[in-house]
Amino acid sequence: MLIKVKIFPNSKKEEIVKKLEDSFEVRVKERPERGLANRGVARILSSYFKLPKSKIRLVKGFRRRNKIFEITKI
Repeated sequence: MLIKVKIFPNSKKEEIVKKLEDSFEVRVKERPERGLANRGVARILSSYFKLPKSKIRLVKGFRRRNKIFEITKI
């Protein structure tokens, strides 16, 4: 399953907001450098979907605010 994620790095609190069935907004405390924010988003998504981080993969948007993640449930 592919989901669209808009991230907000450098936030004061971490949260995830579901906008549509496949669209989320994620706020992370990490800074957007060296992939820190991407790893923070993967961590938050893994706890939201109750899956290990190995089942969540960033597909598109490595250096953008709008990203596409692939969630593997099997």
